[in-house]
Amino acid sequence: MPRILIVGGGYAGFYTAWKLEKWLRAGEAEVTVVDPLPYMTYQPFLPEVAAGSIEPRHAVVSLRRHLKKTTVVTAAVTKVDHATKTATITPAVGDAWTMEYDQVVMTAGAVSRTFPIPGVADEAIGLKTIEEAAAIRDKLLTNFAAAANLPAGPQRDRLLTVTVVGGGFAGIEIFAELRSFASDLLKKYPTLTIDDTHFHLVEAMGRIMPEVSLETSHWVLKNLAERQATVHLDTQLKSAVGGLIELSTGESFESDLIVWTAGVMANPMVRSTDFPLEERGRITVRPDLRIVDGETVVPDAWACGDVAATPDLTGKGVGGMCVPNAQHAVRMGKQLAKNITASLRGESTTDYKHENLGAVAGLGIGTGVFQSGKIVLKGFPAWAAHRGYHGMAMPSFERKFRVVTGWWNNMWLGRDIVSLDDREKPRAAFEKFASRPKPPVAEAAPEAAPAPEIGQPAGEPGPAYANPVDDEGAKAEGDAAAKPARKAPARKRATTTTQEAPVDEKAPAADKATAE
Repeated sequence: MPRILIVGGGYAGFYTAWKLEKWLRAGEAEVTVVDPLPYMTYQPFLPEVAAGSIEPRHAVVSLRRHLKKTTVVTAAVTKVDHATKTATITPAVGDAWTMEYDQVVMTAGAVSRTFPIPGVADEAIGLKTIEEAAAIRDKLLTNFAAAANLPAGPQRDRLLTVTVVGGGFAGIEIFAELRSFASDLLKKYPTLTIDDTHFHLVEAMGRIMPEVSLETSHWVLKNLAERQATVHLDTQLKSAVGGLIELSTGESFESDLIVWTAGVMANPMVRSTDFPLEERGRITVRPDLRIVDGETVVPDAWACGDVAATPDLTGKGVGGMCVPNAQHAVRMGKQLAKNITASLRGESTTDYKHENLGAVAGLGIGTGVFQSGKIVLKGFPAWAAHRGYHGMAMPSFERKFRVVTGWWNNMWLGRDIVSLDDREKPRAAFEKFASRPKPPVAEAAPEAAPAPEIGQPAGEPGPAYANPVDDEGAKAEGDAAAKPARKAPARKRATTTTQEAPVDEKAPAADKATAE
């Protein structure tokens, strides 16, 4: 039976495996998915997870639960040698092993792409994983609680300052969602006002959201400004060392939460394969998603999603290629499953072609923006379209039900504002009060018997062969020690009278305490 290895369980990998289970006949092929994570993350929901609108576990899809006919391996693929059709599987615990396959599907996805800006690697956080989104939420909640106990000043300003780098869809969504979340939190913190919070978005280009028209992007900028969220266009981040933001415009301020959304790149693990790569590090493929080396097709090898440079047959893609987003990855995975099934049966494959349905973004509770061609929706209708589209796009009824139910509950009960920031050190409370055994006390070694004096047998009370003069001297010293010491005559002590300063009973309490 042919063995199909799928490297990566993200959008493209999950949907490829999911649809292969639907299209393949029993016994037609054996499918294995290998990914370091046991779940697929629905990334369009990450901004809402960070803003407390969706529970983190509801935005991920368990591979083992939903891929019932697929072998799921929770490990990393660290090398693919297609010449021998083998892959090296490295688990988090245990030894690596080699897996043989007949066909391979490369869907390893993308990771955050950063630049060597001082402080970014140490201070910033990305928005590619569910763990990052949950950490951002908890960080904001923890900072609000800490800031409420501080007087106005630099320390409180830093805690309540949020900086987002990158003005694409992901950056604008997380920026607007956090602004909405912070404004909602102010109702629970009467000592804080909206003027105490500071939100900054840094974008190197002269506009935001290139996926929509310039007019629509201007509306988004105006909406954010009305909510006291500042967008810095034509501005670059120069440094973030120690949380001190330094911009190319000369502005600087401290920020305790820095979110990086300024681009992604193909998973670097593709460099550990023998597949051809283009200048951006993506695997080159044909429109039918077969891996190709120049004009030569690499047999039994496929790739799609963010890790592949897929030609955009609509002619609208950047550089002639499909842009790396969820809309393409999901549909590529579905098409790839059909093409693999067709190839196993000796049938012809179909080229991938998808017309962009438009762009929709949530900008916080009740606000959004949508554009498809010349059709533009703003405000509440766009927000409803955003939730409707992504609620339906979430794979499986079970996941849809959890997400939609959470939205319904939040509409009546409000967002949960409990921070679980301490989960980073879950044993801290236990260790603080845990009893530990006392360290063993080393037994003292028995004292050695004193060595006898010269000329004195051990255990004898006195010298056996002593000089009479020494004997008399010792007796005199003993008599002197036995006599009581003579007291020295008492001297007269000088008497000094110290007069205490009177305490004013009517003085303020602080002054009285000082006097006492």
